Amino acid sequence: MSEQNEVTQTAAPQEEVSTTLPTIIYALYLANLVIPFTGLVGVIMAYVNKGGAAEFLQSHYQFQIRTFWIGLLYAVIGILTMAIIIGWLILLFTVIWLIVRCVKGFKYLNQKEPMPEPTSWMFG
Repeated sequence: MSEQNEVTQTAAPQEEVSTTLPTIIYALYLANLVIPFTGLVGVIMAYVNKGGAAEFLQSHYQFQIRTFWIGLLYAVIGILTMAIIIGWLILLFTVIWLIVRCVKGFKYLNQKEPMPEPTSWMFG
C-alpha cells in the first residue's frame, strides 16, 4: 500500500495551459473574411500575449503574427494586380491559404502541440 502512495505523490499533476486566447485569434482571422478588421484585433492580441505564454503557445503566436503580415502582403499584391486577372487568383489563393493555416493551427492547438514550422510562408 505504501508503494501506491509513493507513486501517487511523485506523479504531480501537470499545470493546465489555457488555449483559449490562441483559439480566439484563429477564429478572429477566419471572421476577418466576413467582418473587416477582426484580423487586426487578432494580431494585436497575439503580440500582447506572446511574451508570457507557454513554450508551445509561443510558436502559435509567432505563426499567427506571421499569418497576419504575410496574408496582408498577399492581399495587397492581389488588390494591386486585380486589373490584370491574376489579382483575382491571388486573392482566391490568399483566402484558401488563410483557411488552411487557421485549420492547421486549430489542429495543433487542440493537441497542445507547437506549430511544426511557425516561420513558414506557405501552409505551415
